[in-house]
Amino acid sequence: MVTEAECLFCKIAAGEIPAKIVHETERTVAFRDVNPQAPTHVLVIPKGHYPNAAALAAADDGLADEVFKAAHAVAEQEGIAESGYRLVFNTGPGAGQTVFHVHGHVLGGRGLTWPPG
Repeated sequence: MVTEAECLFCKIAAGEIPAKIVHETERTVAFRDVNPQAPTHVLVIPKGHYPNAAALAAADDGLADEVFKAAHAVAEQEGIAESGYRLVFNTGPGAGQTVFHVHGHVLGGRGLTWPPG
């Protein structure tokens, strides 16, 4: 498991690695995905390190709510709130999580099919 000091998203949140930041609050940051899967593909993360969505939910400190609110703010800012958008939180390797810092994908700007990949 990657330590917090080695975590890519912790380094982005700290400003140590550049990213295209589109939204930021005191405890969250949102930036464009480097490998977008839709016209709008933004990652929303807490600035503190939580390895996955389950860990964030277990923390029960109101941060999960802030992450969801930040995701909706991104959708509004990107102009996809009215037409619709998808939020995806992959939790664990079997679900496709590759960076073990909880992150929500905000996807939109085109029709999204179901079921997903």
